[in-house]
Amino acid sequence: MPDFFSPCPRGLEALLLADLTTLGAQNARSTEGGVNFSGDWALCYRANLESRIASRILWRVKETQYHSEKDIYQAAFELQWQRWFDVTHTIRVNTTAIRCPLKSLEFITLLVKDAVCDCFRTHCNERPSVDTVDPDVRIHVFIEDNKLMLYLDTSGDALFKRGVRQHTNIAPIRENLAAGILRLMNWQPGTPLLDPMCGSGTFLIEAAQISLNIQPGIARSFAFEKLKNFDAAMWDKMRQQAIAAQLPVKPLELYGSDLYGDALKAASLNLEQAGLAECVQLKQANVLEISAPAEHGMLVANLPYGERMGELDELAELYPKLGDALKKKFGGWTAYLFTADKAILKLMRLSPSKRTPLFNGAIECRLLEYKIVSGSNRPKTGSL
Repeated sequence: MPDFFSPCPRGLEALLLADLTTLGAQNARSTEGGVNFSGDWALCYRANLESRIASRILWRVKETQYHSEKDIYQAAFELQWQRWFDVTHTIRVNTTAIRCPLKSLEFITLLVKDAVCDCFRTHCNERPSVDTVDPDVRIHVFIEDNKLMLYLDTSGDALFKRGVRQHTNIAPIRENLAAGILRLMNWQPGTPLLDPMCGSGTFLIEAAQISLNIQPGIARSFAFEKLKNFDAAMWDKMRQQAIAAQLPVKPLELYGSDLYGDALKAASLNLEQAGLAECVQLKQANVLEISAPAEHGMLVANLPYGERMGELDELAELYPKLGDALKKKFGGWTAYLFTADKAILKLMRLSPSKRTPLFNGAIECRLLEYKIVSGSNRPKTGSL
């Protein structure tokens, strides 16, 4: 039975572990930044198609100890790559490491690339070409201390690339992180959801797809389709079943707004291209001026990251005003603010009921939960 590793945004490992276990993964165990598991190829296909949290599904083809660069070359050369993909397919090698005693990861990447090409030359009298931009096959090298692991990527493009969001703003949130945040919020289809700083619409598209049971990978292709063991009949049946299980597109209680018209236009185009324009109500508005679109619901926002001094000053002004606007207009709602700025904790004038650490790429962030009570969220004090 093949062994796999699925990386995900840090902080979402428990959600991914639960998802993969539900899909039938065996020996599943989480580690920092992902989940190791075993399963058959049907599970691999399904995880690529259905996981909203995974970043990739990597097939582990080798795990061994090494002592030198020569050992790494030999370990890669001994694998029968020609049994897994065709020499006409282009390749790319990626190397990551933790506590690696070797001097150069770039050299390791070149070594493994040479080993794969030499293997093909030995068995096929020709070698695959390298394509670092859009390869057919991605090979991942992972080194931890003196342990070497080699993986074949079954996903291709990262799984957060759903194939539906074509237009992005300056600091878009990745789709799998957005889906994870919706899960951490315990948001359920049918609960009104507002993103008042919606940018290119990532939270709204994820929520619409969840509501209509549209699988995240249904609009894209995967690298496993290029492997020699690909079962086209099984994959086609899986896709057709997923399409048949989708619910009809209809208006949903999903609301988005943004201060900037360009961002709203991007969100509108993305929803249109995903076939979800009917599901979401969009309008141009200032987050400090909008009203709650329903009596109860959930608000989610990916707050802007201040990198320059002027932006930090603007955010310091925004936070207390945002706290006041939530208290005045969103009583009975629960707000979830995603931010890398720790200053918000003092400046919002609201006490978060929960703080969940998450990473947006390498940036450490917090998902802050605020249960909004009209007027104030702080306990009143009186004199005796």
